[in-house]
Amino acid sequence: MTYKKKLPPLLAALALFGGCVWWVWSSLSGSFASLAASQQKSAIQSALASVPAGAEEIALWLGRLREQKSGFDLLYVPLGEGAPQSSSAELAEFYGARGDSPLFRRGFESAEYEEIFDAGRFDVGGSLRQVLFAPVYDAERYVAGVALFSFDVESSSRYQHLLTLFAVGGFCLFAALLCIGRLSRDAFLSFSVLGLVLIALVFIVYPLYSAVRLTLMPDGSFDLRVWRSVLSSKSSLEALFGSLKLGVCTATLSTLVGFLFAFVLTRTHVRGRKFLGAMATLPVISPPFSLTLSIILLFGNNGLISKALGWTNVSIYGLGGLTVVQTMGMFPIAFLTLSGVLEAIDSTLEDVALDLSATRWTTFCTVTLPLSAPGILSAWLLVFTNSLADFANPMILAGSLKVLSVEAYLEVTGMNRLGEGAALSLLLLLPTLTAFLAQRFWVSRTSFVTVTGKPSGRLREITSPACKRALTAGVWTISFFLLALYGTIVAGCFVKNWGIDYTFSLDNIAEALSRAKDAFADTMTLAACATPIAGLLAMLAAVILVRRKFHGKRLLEALLMTPFALPGTLIGISYILAFNKHPLLLVGTGAIIVINYVVRELPVGIEGGVASLRQIDPSIEEAAQDLGANSAVVFRTVVLPLLRPAFLSSLSYTFVRAMTAVSAIIFLISARWNHLTVLILNFSENLRFGYASVLSTVLIVVVLAAFGLMRVIVRKNENLEKNLV
Repeated sequence: MTYKKKLPPLLAALALFGGCVWWVWSSLSGSFASLAASQQKSAIQSALASVPAGAEEIALWLGRLREQKSGFDLLYVPLGEGAPQSSSAELAEFYGARGDSPLFRRGFESAEYEEIFDAGRFDVGGSLRQVLFAPVYDAERYVAGVALFSFDVESSSRYQHLLTLFAVGGFCLFAALLCIGRLSRDAFLSFSVLGLVLIALVFIVYPLYSAVRLTLMPDGSFDLRVWRSVLSSKSSLEALFGSLKLGVCTATLSTLVGFLFAFVLTRTHVRGRKFLGAMATLPVISPPFSLTLSIILLFGNNGLISKALGWTNVSIYGLGGLTVVQTMGMFPIAFLTLSGVLEAIDSTLEDVALDLSATRWTTFCTVTLPLSAPGILSAWLLVFTNSLADFANPMILAGSLKVLSVEAYLEVTGMNRLGEGAALSLLLLLPTLTAFLAQRFWVSRTSFVTVTGKPSGRLREITSPACKRALTAGVWTISFFLLALYGTIVAGCFVKNWGIDYTFSLDNIAEALSRAKDAFADTMTLAACATPIAGLLAMLAAVILVRRKFHGKRLLEALLMTPFALPGTLIGISYILAFNKHPLLLVGTGAIIVINYVVRELPVGIEGGVASLRQIDPSIEEAAQDLGANSAVVFRTVVLPLLRPAFLSSLSYTFVRAMTAVSAIIFLISARWNHLTVLILNFSENLRFGYASVLSTVLIVVVLAAFGLMRVIVRKNENLEKNLV
């Protein structure tokens, strides 16, 4: 069917839907107006029924009305002798300016004829008010004066505007969907792109715009005083340099430790490879501040090791202790990156260098290390970004060290200065976004690895026996240290009062579980809601970005990947600014927390889906389309089953991250919806380490169980696919 034949029924459908929308809008608007008018009439009748006779009594009566805050102001004008009296100075001033106008004379005339006259809406004292004239009767039912009522209609005006906005928005959305469905060659693609664009604009661009706007226009007009205050503050600059210093130290040490693990597991025949691999990935799927808790229990002021060794002058609070904690928690990021890089390097290049009489050290410096350089730099930048965005660990362990994430949180929650908090978060965005862009668009696209297509089984190890023993000892030492840290958390559950009384007790478990049952239920509910939504959206976005061509694809990809580089504090503050007002009043609800989960974890799922799709031959999908299946059917019956491992991995990652989130969630929780990680953080800040240990252990067990279940499911599906092929 040509466009000319499709156009008349399309216009007819739009006209019919527009008429329905107009009818609903007019009905709701009229009903609300009638209800408001009825309430105003009742208020007028109730007020006039209590009018006293004397002038002094009228003044007292007006004072009582003002104290009652009944929703209206009143000005009494006697028909005989006497001056007008008002319950509000603003109304008196308004009457003085407009009392001789033709409209007001008509109002007085109507009141004298015992009629209520609606004069309309006016600006009275800076607010929108409905002005009405009503007769005031004396004891003999004669009109003795005129009462001028001024009703507050700001709320009704906002309702009318919101109703109009929904009507216009609904019609525009219906028109867009109808046009896409009837005129587009690939309706599924068009609908999907439109949906993803709306998600990106509403939940990514709009909140960031709100944060930037507040810092540049705090009072509605352009003003740089917020930025001048932040950039001229010694505390803010100290926090910026503190964040950068912490990020550099953490990224450097984490990359070294990650490379050590990756090199030992890929370049040596070490025993216990599965155990070492598990220890190298365990911190990724555990709560971000669990290691901080164990460090305090061991090396704090009342720590087990600190007391045993007499370290009274050694403090773990500050840059040193925080660097250790972040390194232990973030080196798995470097390990996962570098292990893939080292596995991709053709080992025959190293064997050739050894055959040409090069020493093992020379081979490592001239072959292995240069080929790994892009991966090393990429890992360093990724850890640097995560270190800057970290909130929970610095909140507990920073001590005198100031970092931007904590300072932004304190500005918002402690001093109620949203503008300064938003500015600090945006200041934190600069290094994180720079590192993210450098990693994604420069380093990650640089590679020195060659793939020959020939078998390249390793002939011999490039490490000497002495070097291998030293490297293996280092890996095992770090693994046992990690194991001791996690073991300390578990041990803290069964100690009566850590640092004071090490008596075995189950009191902490019972009390902590009793206090946290609501928070645990909320956390599980919100994570369960967000997980399938994020997984499906990630796979849909991956298919569109890999398999479809359309204008603006690069821009859409950049928007969807932006949350990966956004610090959690910035997202939390941005969401408060954007969704704490009409028409999207979401702050305080569970929906805002679910949206935060979905938006923040969407980039990782998209990356996994993109990587899997690039390994799938597109001819399979083309064959299904040739057999008559449309894009939606192909996505449901062909693409999703092939993407099942990536889809399940995205689900597990989203669930794990949702259960262990802190930085953005701490701004979005409410009295109705709490989060387990925030409760653990509060317990840690209040030195209730026993309760914090119990809840951390519970969270680790739940997360590991979910992650393990997903891994088993993925492995089963992979085996099934291999058998089918």
